[in-house]
Amino acid sequence: MDFEQVMQELEALGKERLKKQYMSNGAHEPLFGVATGAMKPMAKKIKIDQSLAEQLYATGNYDAMYFAGIIADPKAMTEADFERWIQGAYFYMLSDYVVAVTLAETDIAQQVADQWIGSGEELKMSAGWSCYCWLLGSRPDAQFNESKLADMLELVAKTIHEAPERTKSAMNNFIYTVAVSYLPLHDKAVETAKAVGPVEMKRDHKKSSILNASESIQKAVDKQQLGFKRKYVRC
Repeated sequence: MDFEQVMQELEALGKERLKKQYMSNGAHEPLFGVATGAMKPMAKKIKIDQSLAEQLYATGNYDAMYFAGIIADPKAMTEADFERWIQGAYFYMLSDYVVAVTLAETDIAQQVADQWIGSGEELKMSAGWSCYCWLLGSRPDAQFNESKLADMLELVAKTIHEAPERTKSAMNNFIYTVAVSYLPLHDKAVETAKAVGPVEMKRDHKKSSILNASESIQKAVDKQQLGFKRKYVRC
């Protein structure tokens, strides 16, 4: 399938209900409102096509940008490519679920994520913390530096309440993911969650969300999910 065919298919798959839902979460025109599951048949046909992915991402169309992440070739992407993608990610569903996910399948994931976490920019920081969540939830514990992750937990404890709103969510998820998916620091993550307590995340035109890593961790413990690792990062 070429660029025009993909865009036509995405438009045909669009649903007004989903379009409104995505827009309520921060998406804006252009977009069609395509369910992620509805993209799978196209993804199976195309498989990996970095050139097409770049064309789609450049449209600024949310659905096209999301699909770009599915068919991208992460290992063919450079740090500059990811910098371009994160600059185009205008809300969290792109930064955390497209760019961060794609970055998590590369060998440069941690170094790029570290830079984004230290950037002071809300969505870059969110993507950086989210990337670590995708990494920890899919890669063997031996691939991570325990001391570094411990320092990151301490950074979260010190800064989460003053962090930008979307960054709060990703940082809260980091505490949870370390507790559940990185067993060497389970106890420290549990302590961090207790020290942090509930976190208020303000949302535009909506009620604030109250994030509570301790409660989420306990639910995972009750369901015997400790040590969870997913087989695939991208759908």
